[in-house]
Amino acid sequence: MRLRTRPLSAAALAVATLATLSACSDPTAEQTSASGETTITVALAANPQMKTAESLIADFEQKNPGLKVKFTTLPENDLRPAVTKDVATKAGQYDVTMIGSYEVPIWAKNGWIVPLDDYVAKDTAWDSGDVLQPIKDIVSADGKLYGAPFYGSSSFLFYRKDLAEKAGVKIPEKPTWKQVADAAAKMDDKKGGVSGICLRGLPGWGQNLASLTTVINTFGGRWFDEQWQPQLTSPETTKAVQFYVDLLREHGQPDAAKDGWEGCLQQITQGKTAMWYDDTVFAGSALQQATPEIKDNLAFALAPVEQTDASGWLWSWALGITESSKNKDAAWKFISWATSKEYIKLAGAKAGWDSIPPGSRTSTYDLPEYQEAAKSYADLTLKSINAADPKQPTVQPVPYTGVQYVQIPEFTDIGDYVSQQVAGAISGTQTVADALRKSQEYAAEAVKKAGYLK
Repeated sequence: MRLRTRPLSAAALAVATLATLSACSDPTAEQTSASGETTITVALAANPQMKTAESLIADFEQKNPGLKVKFTTLPENDLRPAVTKDVATKAGQYDVTMIGSYEVPIWAKNGWIVPLDDYVAKDTAWDSGDVLQPIKDIVSADGKLYGAPFYGSSSFLFYRKDLAEKAGVKIPEKPTWKQVADAAAKMDDKKGGVSGICLRGLPGWGQNLASLTTVINTFGGRWFDEQWQPQLTSPETTKAVQFYVDLLREHGQPDAAKDGWEGCLQQITQGKTAMWYDDTVFAGSALQQATPEIKDNLAFALAPVEQTDASGWLWSWALGITESSKNKDAAWKFISWATSKEYIKLAGAKAGWDSIPPGSRTSTYDLPEYQEAAKSYADLTLKSINAADPKQPTVQPVPYTGVQYVQIPEFTDIGDYVSQQVAGAISGTQTVADALRKSQEYAAEAVKKAGYLK
């Protein structure tokens, strides 16, 4: 969940075909080299779990003689527009896309990706019934599966137990934002180089707006009312954004507008912040990268709330086959490998159990090795995923779905603009009121132009 700079962006994965294709593929479109080898080009987001998959690709190639994999690994900000352009123009550079749950129904409607149901039905070992239902739902459209979940996630609070104890504060399993703000104030140690909290400030609807939108939701705000009138200057939204900006400016990391999840992950693992609110998927990475002292004191709590019962987001990075792919059957072979129960065991054994893709399969949480490695956060991850409600993420009714985003094509453009304004408020170049006034006007014009607002 991250920066998207252009409409309909998503990450990508590419795959090519084996010598023999099933009825689902076009045999006239086979892409095989003179040596008889097929090369699969896979575009990945540069996240820790994806890098693990890249490091383990020899296992796939050994099990699929004649099939080679070439990875294109890019930061999400660069990957999304590149892949979107490819699938929209049907250029065919990528056979498989690593696609976010936001894009799945939009891309499916546009005919850019193909349903996976036939592949899943034939590949009984993949075990569709093992996939967590909330995650399966957000990578499906019109009752069809379009993405095989690589990982699923929500959001929660990371915090240092030792720093909380030193400051005389207690973080409950289900804190409020007021409790978090109070704790941040007490744990803030600017002289010691430790901020009270780290939050995403980097522009992008998948960067600062991912975190901020969950705050807006639980404070009673929303992006649009039922008539698609923007609500960015409403009292509830204004209060939420002002809270977020003030918290960062008073007790957040230095130069917060430059930090996305990567910056905050570095802050928490290097002992430079006492708390961090972000994606559950980074719990394993934080523990793996932290020094022993920090690792032993790192704890987790559910996403902070105000008016709602829960406020964690819901996300999945999934693998989908592009309509323009000339190698659809080979694409599924790679997808099946990378999203299987066997791959999760392989990643745990070879790269460490903190490196596996979490939140996708029920069976993951039954593995003794994972239960031991993830005992401080596994249950909270499942609670967070199951509590998220993309159909009703806010206190008030909304005409859209999505917890940390609005699932309409125009949101990437709207969200990118709004996130820039919010970053300006975080950096102090404008007030929250000015940022939201500009955002309200931009959003109104965008939804009016798109035909939502009459």
